Amino acid sequence: MARAVTTRRKTINTALAWAIGLLIFFPILWTILTSFKTEGQAIADPPIFFFFDWTLENYAIVQERSNYMRFLWNSVIIAIGSTLLGVAIAIPAAWSMAFVPSKRTKDILLWMLSTKMLPAVGVLYPIYLIFIELGLLDSRAGLVIVLMLINLPIIVWMLYTYFKEIPGEILEAARMDGASLRSEILYVLTPMAIPGIASTVLLNVILAWNEAFWTLNLTAVNAAPLTAFIASYSSPEGLFYAKLSAASTMAIAPILILGWFSQKQLVRGLTFGAVK
Repeated sequence: MARAVTTRRKTINTALAWAIGLLIFFPILWTILTSFKTEGQAIADPPIFFFFDWTLENYAIVQERSNYMRFLWNSVIIAIGSTLLGVAIAIPAAWSMAFVPSKRTKDILLWMLSTKMLPAVGVLYPIYLIFIELGLLDSRAGLVIVLMLINLPIIVWMLYTYFKEIPGEILEAARMDGASLRSEILYVLTPMAIPGIASTVLLNVILAWNEAFWTLNLTAVNAAPLTAFIASYSSPEGLFYAKLSAASTMAIAPILILGWFSQKQLVRGLTFGAVK
C-alpha cells in the first residue's frame, strides 16, 4: 500500500514537473514556430500551430538585412568579458567575507543585493553622461564594465555561499604549510569551488547575454549585441512578427545550446554543498 502511494506521488510530481516545464518552454516554442511562418500566418486568428506552409524566407531576409555575425560576436565578447571580469573581482571579495568576516559583513552583502532593486532607468542619465565624457558610449568595453557592475552583487553572493561550504581548516592548513594569500585563493580555494564557480559563470553569461536595457541605451552600431539585433525588427509601421521571431530565434539559439550542454554542470554547481 505504501509503495503504491509512493509510486502515485512520484507519477503526479513527474506529470506536474513536465506540465510546468512545457508551460515555461511554450513561448520559446511559439517563437520558433512563428519564425517559419509567413507574416500573414503569423498574425492569423485563430492562431495556426503546426499545420502551415513552413518557409525559411524570414531567415533569408534577416541574413540579408543584418550582419548577424557582428551582433553575435559583440554578444559573445560582452557576455564573457563582463562575467570573467566580475568573477575575478568577486572571488577575493567573497573569500574575504566567507573566511575573514567582520561585524558588517552581512550588512554589506544585504546592501550589495539591495542595489539590484534600484530601477535601472534611475541611473541611466548619469551613466550616459559619464560614458560620453570617457568615450565609452557605443563601445564593447563600456558594456563589459556596466554589465559586470550590475551583475557583481549576484556573483559575490553566489561565490560567498559556495565558499561558506568549504571547511576553513583546509585553508588554515595551507597557511601553515607556507601558502601565500594568492596561492591560497588560486591553488586551494578555487579548485575546491570549481562547481560553484562554473555555475556562477554560466548563470552570469546568460544574464549578460539577455540584458536589453543597457545594451539598447548605451549602444548604437559598433557594439550592438543580439538584443539590439532583435529590437531592429520593430518599426513605426508595426511589428513584423515572423521576421521578429526569426531574429529572436537566431539570438537565443546560442545561449539555448550552451544551457542544454551545460545543464548538468549548472545543476551540480547550484546544489554544491547542499548535501553534507
